[in-house]
Amino acid sequence: MTDEPPGAVRESGGPRSAGESGEAPPAGAPRVRPASLAEAAEALGTAAREKQALLFDGAGSALDWGAPVSRTDLVVETGGLDGLVSHAAGDWTVGVEAGMPLARLQELLAPAGQWLPLDAPTERAGATLGGLLAAGDTGPRRLKYGGLSDLVIGATLVLADGSVVRTGGDVIKNVAGYDLAKLMAGSLGAFGLVAQLNLRVHPLPESTATVALETGDAGQALQAARAVMRSPLEPVAVEWEGERLLIRFHGTGESTSTRGRLATDLPELAGARVLDEDAETTAWEDLAAVIAGEDGQTVLRAGTRPARLPELHAELTALTQGTGVTARLVSGIAQGVHTVVLSGGEAAEHAACVTAWREAVHGSGGSVTLRRRREGVDALAAPWGPAPPTAPVLRALKRQFDPGGLCAPGRFAPWF
Repeated sequence: MTDEPPGAVRESGGPRSAGESGEAPPAGAPRVRPASLAEAAEALGTAAREKQALLFDGAGSALDWGAPVSRTDLVVETGGLDGLVSHAAGDWTVGVEAGMPLARLQELLAPAGQWLPLDAPTERAGATLGGLLAAGDTGPRRLKYGGLSDLVIGATLVLADGSVVRTGGDVIKNVAGYDLAKLMAGSLGAFGLVAQLNLRVHPLPESTATVALETGDAGQALQAARAVMRSPLEPVAVEWEGERLLIRFHGTGESTSTRGRLATDLPELAGARVLDEDAETTAWEDLAAVIAGEDGQTVLRAGTRPARLPELHAELTALTQGTGVTARLVSGIAQGVHTVVLSGGEAAEHAACVTAWREAVHGSGGSVTLRRRREGVDALAAPWGPAPPTAPVLRALKRQFDPGGLCAPGRFAPWF
């Protein structure tokens, strides 16, 4: 699974609120907060007639991903679209307005013993469901459950001219129009507004267990991850955080306990241990914080073949050696989804590392998304790498859904 532009992006993560440095709505830009689908359609229709450039703002957790928007005449806040539309617990489906925060939905589902199996780093910043789909943001559990786009069975969208489009349905077996919702995954608001989502939910796991293997060796971490993935243990997450490999299991108390013990018996995991409950919680919270980044850091997300991890780690170390920049590479090692966090140093050093590392990743057939970045990087490093082969299709879709180029203009420049 890799991070790609719209139509292919499964994820993109690292929160930033609208009030922090980087791409954010201009302070003086008018704002509208529709409280219903009809109000959202009216707001976009009016903006289209007045040729106003739009920026959609949920929790503000991904407003600076990709290229900076070139113009914002109106900010459409989605926080007013936060209602529960339906919950068919027996059918394992839920319908929600897309401005609802993920954390709030989990609270509503928990009494029924259900949840949406996402652990996106932006959840800690209040990420909304529509924002998570538009950003393509997921977390370590994507290994088992996929991303939000994999859980969507229907969606209601508002296009740039104010027209309302419905795709899919509200039951799992009905997948008509599913690809349109997929298109919105990773679109960063460039194709329209996600207004409502129908989602497939899962049973809450009775228990979790995490095995930790202390290793700063990317090659050893890769071999250990491969051993777990070849085994019948079925982990829900396998993440290398640079100094430690974390392997997570879900299930009944007996099941997770047994699988944790069997994992530590694998020869490739010699010396690994099962974390206690507090240490487990802390480990995954700390990992999410690293991936999210913080002010002054630059965060890149890459998708490659998993086998490339040792090379990527060595290349990154070489790029930052002798500079003021400290680089940390963490990896969803079983899927080849990597996050690089750059700290310290000057903007020019960050930019040079971004450009060189992206070239290395693209040279081996991978992809890179620039997320958070320290001030000054945008002027020195291109936000996107070479255009993907799908660029002509994306340009055609942009013309069809947003012929006036009003939704997040410039977000994917120079591709479209």
